[in-house]
Amino acid sequence: MMMREARLKLSDGTVFCGRSFGYETAVEGEVVFNTAMSGYPESLTDPSYAGQILVTTFPLIGNYGVPDTGIGSNGLPLFMESDRIHAKALVVSDYSEQYSHWNAKESLASWLKREKVPGITGIDTRRLTKVLREHGVMMGKISLTPDLSPKGEGSDDTQDYGSVNWVEKVSCKDVITYQPDGKKKKRVVLVDCGVKANIIRSLIRRGIEVVRVPWDYDFNELAFDGLFLANGPGDPEQCSKTVANIRTFLNNKNVRPCMGICLGNQLLARAAGAKTYKLKYGHRSHNQPVQRVSSTQCFITSQNHGYAVDANTLPADWEPLFVNMNDGSNEGIRHKTNPWMSAQFHPEACSGPVDTEFLFDEFVKMLG
Repeated sequence: MMMREARLKLSDGTVFCGRSFGYETAVEGEVVFNTAMSGYPESLTDPSYAGQILVTTFPLIGNYGVPDTGIGSNGLPLFMESDRIHAKALVVSDYSEQYSHWNAKESLASWLKREKVPGITGIDTRRLTKVLREHGVMMGKISLTPDLSPKGEGSDDTQDYGSVNWVEKVSCKDVITYQPDGKKKKRVVLVDCGVKANIIRSLIRRGIEVVRVPWDYDFNELAFDGLFLANGPGDPEQCSKTVANIRTFLNNKNVRPCMGICLGNQLLARAAGAKTYKLKYGHRSHNQPVQRVSSTQCFITSQNHGYAVDANTLPADWEPLFVNMNDGSNEGIRHKTNPWMSAQFHPEACSGPVDTEFLFDEFVKMLG
């Protein structure tokens, strides 16, 4: 197919030239890279990528197409992590026009165009990744014209990534309840900061009734057996309302179990009194090694986050649960006496690995 020239310009002035294979418009966003070899349908629909231009370091993308994007009888996507693409654009080295897979329904290009999301191929993603690793993530703009000014064709003139409350943009607006297929065991409130569908699937598959509430909803007046803090995009400092609600939960004399994933780890830490900070280029991959603290256990995990918990600021009654074996950053926390824990990585990850899926079982056991 004929492809129009497209360009990516980073905020430091570096320009990468390629060809458009998605929707033809200009966008701005924070440019981040993911080193996973597969899972582009799941990554693109992960709300944690809201406001970001996703770069895939694995060169061949699109060769297995896109599965059914429909919704199942339980109200959750059949294969995706949400009901739409959240990434602002996709940047790849080599887009495969031909695709083959047992559940493929359309090409990646067709899906991007239908969702009005730009895609660029022909970019030297190795060089681009080196720039991002050395400089750190930065804002960038995709343009389909020679004009690369901030207000070029189709631009929405995005602000600095960290200044936007992306959680507010992706969270559900109303309370949604999901029932398990079999006998209900317990009722869990899930705070939707940009939850991935497979987190909900993982809970209802274990017999849990899930009550999904908006990011700023005061869930403390509800009747429930446990609290689940979901993943989501952006800076946890933007979620002060969520943190305040979590802190009320932690101070309640009626102690109930709590588990957090990704942003949920950061929000739980902030509610406990710890601080968070922005990583230089984040963890976005399927191969992050984490060690369970005070053990020799190491797990390979899937991750997608740009912020982390400063474990040195944890209060005395909290402790690290996991640590990243590449850079030593925090990968989870737990309370020393109460049934509260969190993981910075994704135990439920699609398309894997699922080495740490047992954490869901530990949470269900805590519910009693």
